[in-house]
Amino acid sequence: MQWHEHDGVRWLQAQLPNATAAFSTRVGGVSERPFDALNLGILTGDDRDAVLANRHRLAETLGLEPERVLMGRQVHGADVLGHEAAQDPSPYARPGSPLPEVDGHFTASAGLAPLVLVADCLPIALAGPGGVAMLHCGWRGLADGIVARGAEAVRAEAAAVGPGIGQCCYEVGPEVLARFDDLGEGIADGRMLDLPEVARRLLQAAGVQAIESAGLCTSCDPERFYSHRRDGKSSGRQGGLVWDEAG
Repeated sequence: MQWHEHDGVRWLQAQLPNATAAFSTRVGGVSERPFDALNLGILTGDDRDAVLANRHRLAETLGLEPERVLMGRQVHGADVLGHEAAQDPSPYARPGSPLPEVDGHFTASAGLAPLVLVADCLPIALAGPGGVAMLHCGWRGLADGIVARGAEAVRAEAAAVGPGIGQCCYEVGPEVLARFDDLGEGIADGRMLDLPEVARRLLQAAGVQAIESAGLCTSCDPERFYSHRRDGKSSGRQGGLVWDEAG
């Protein structure tokens, strides 16, 4: 992955087979404290007009049409939703529009860009002969099979795992650790769960051969990333997007 910056907006970008993935930061938007600055989440309590301006700024910086960004209301589940056309009305460009309750999106249509919002959970982009997918991966979704579902939907050959909470900051209870017992040793140090390693192993189990990870902890990096575990209700949301290069 490589850092990019344009008109003050800063993001990480990964190249996948015939696709591009982008992971935004909090840098380059118009939101005021405590949501400064590129907050993409309406339900955070931030000013609606500021969030809308941020969303348009990010999409335009990436060369995407805001109305063709796909999103849902994330419920920490494992469902993935397929799209053949843009959502109408667009919940990304028109906040308040109906939102499907889903934590992953996939499409084979050029010009559509699945998005998830995150503030510690992992945004995972997938690409394969069946198109592209973007997944919102907290421990619940990972344990319930969202990676396998997303990979199957697009016959994924490659993945990019964006910034999320690292093992350094992610203490969980024994009931959470038990959900990943079948992954073997090395996914936790005591009660500190290595969520990116969990994702990597699940991607491999789903047949994804090429896996790139940002290796950045959102909780450790307040200058660049929002973190719900660090900041609680005052945390904004960054995004992960992926799209077919033909779009």
